[in-house]
Amino acid sequence: MNRRDDVNKRKADHIQICLNDDVNGRGMTTGFEKFSFIHQALPEVDFAEINVETSFLKKKVATPFLISSMTGGTEKAMTINQNLAIAAEEKGWSFAVGSGRAAVEDPERAYTFRIRKYAPSIPIIANVGAVQLNYGFGVDECKKIVDLVEADALVLHLNSLQELIQPEGNTNFRGLFQKIEELCKSFHLPIGVKEVGWGINSKLARRLVDVGISFIDVAGAGGTNWSQVEKLRSTDPLKRAVADAISGLGIPTSECLLDLKQNEGSGTIIASGGLNNGVEAAKAIALGADLAGFGRSILAEAVTSEKALIERFTQTEYELKAAMFSIGAASINKLKNTPSIKQVGY
Repeated sequence: MNRRDDVNKRKADHIQICLNDDVNGRGMTTGFEKFSFIHQALPEVDFAEINVETSFLKKKVATPFLISSMTGGTEKAMTINQNLAIAAEEKGWSFAVGSGRAAVEDPERAYTFRIRKYAPSIPIIANVGAVQLNYGFGVDECKKIVDLVEADALVLHLNSLQELIQPEGNTNFRGLFQKIEELCKSFHLPIGVKEVGWGINSKLARRLVDVGISFIDVAGAGGTNWSQVEKLRSTDPLKRAVADAISGLGIPTSECLLDLKQNEGSGTIIASGGLNNGVEAAKAIALGADLAGFGRSILAEAVTSEKALIERFTQTEYELKAAMFSIGAASINKLKNTPSIKQVGY
């Protein structure tokens, strides 16, 4: 199998495994179930006037929701990305695409990332693995990805434990701080960093902001566990055993948010990692997030149609507003500063 076919098969495998298999971390949750809103029986708010608009990357958006980086590089990925882009534009979600590495290494796959024509007004984020800065990627390659996507920003994903189990994984993460800093200094658009399901702590977040990172997506534990995804692709008994052993590692998404909120200086914060509905998004924002990201939980609708996605997005927004209504928060700013959230049992 040549390099091109290998990449295409990997991308296709990821989609099918995430759709059909249980790839959550073992014994790990997001922690949102440990938090509860303090219900206000008299909210003193007109539900019709609840406003969930916010801004991101210097653009006003209708919701604080983000499609978290998922896919690209295959024909099926193009269908998914097109559906996502159409629905995101319709409902005012920001959109982070999957890794653009495949498009740089195989230009014939570039079309699967050309989604700006379907989403002309929303913030769109291009994406590449940070570790690729140690494997031949630099400013020029990152610029190619951004230009291809017609993106407003670039996000570097951190996926060390995924790479460790992935049959084709790249595991040299040495010296990346300096390379990220150099990229931030020379790049023409904002750069963010995201995990892929193991979380980011406040100490790391501050260091990243100090070298020029504009936004942090904590992508915490409790949702998709990519070592489990890669285990299902692997035939190596050692890697499969290690994947099971590390399946409970990571920082739950809610704990990431509390840590970053208590230790300010992390820039714009995105909460992804196991979010399933608008109430969990409301909790994430109340715990310190600026935006809430959804990935695998919307993948089935993304495969089906833009109509299915629009219906799901409409429901998610309604759920968010319902949670806000229950505590009398008429705006995202009020939700972010609400005292009406508590840890269950305290």
